[in-house]
Amino acid sequence: MDKSQKQEKIVSMFDEIASTYDVTNRVLSMGIDKSWRKRGCDKTFALLDRDRDLTVLDVACGTGDMLQWWRERGEAAGVTFSRFIGVDPSEGMLKVAKEKVDYADFVVAKAQQMPLADETADILSISYGIRNVVDRQEAINEFYRVLKPGGMVVILEFTKREDRGLKGKIVDFYMHRVLPTLGGLVSRNYEAYRYLPDSIEGFLTTGMLTQELEQAGFTMQHTEAFSMGISTLLIARK
Repeated sequence: MDKSQKQEKIVSMFDEIASTYDVTNRVLSMGIDKSWRKRGCDKTFALLDRDRDLTVLDVACGTGDMLQWWRERGEAAGVTFSRFIGVDPSEGMLKVAKEKVDYADFVVAKAQQMPLADETADILSISYGIRNVVDRQEAINEFYRVLKPGGMVVILEFTKREDRGLKGKIVDFYMHRVLPTLGGLVSRNYEAYRYLPDSIEGFLTTGMLTQELEQAGFTMQHTEAFSMGISTLLIARK
């Protein structure tokens, strides 16, 4: 299977689980993912120069969860916005997003090929999506292109674990045994939630992802692990 076929298979899988995606995420994370997303937004606003109305671009936006968090946390912090944009290759996911988020513009596109002008966004986020991009370095280069100078790329992701001690074993047990079964029950798509732990195991460590961001020209601003290292927040500046 070549890269193009692999990417299309992943997109098709997300089309299939779009209708149950939000509920399954809340069940699998026990709602903790909300705190991870809030932390990502709040930390970004604290680091970003806010001398103008902001444009937020959420890549692999799925059902629009992160766009909602950007607006909610921004309004709480006194941030003003000029535009929200959601990009995703899955039309099924975007159909749900459009019903939830009526203040954003949505674009069907891959992360590595976005039909957006240079220096469009002040903030570019991708939450639990960079792992699913086959041509990852191309996507990161694209992130750099569409961000304004001084803009921030914000990544939330399940990075590959380096800790193989007791905590690591506990996390591995949940990710490889509990998550696929529970996710399959809720979504009725066992293959999709078998894919998740397998994709994490084949992904990068936090250090490796940091290197790829720096190779594209970004300067790291913040890295933070959550919940025994299950989730990682990375923020870098153009």
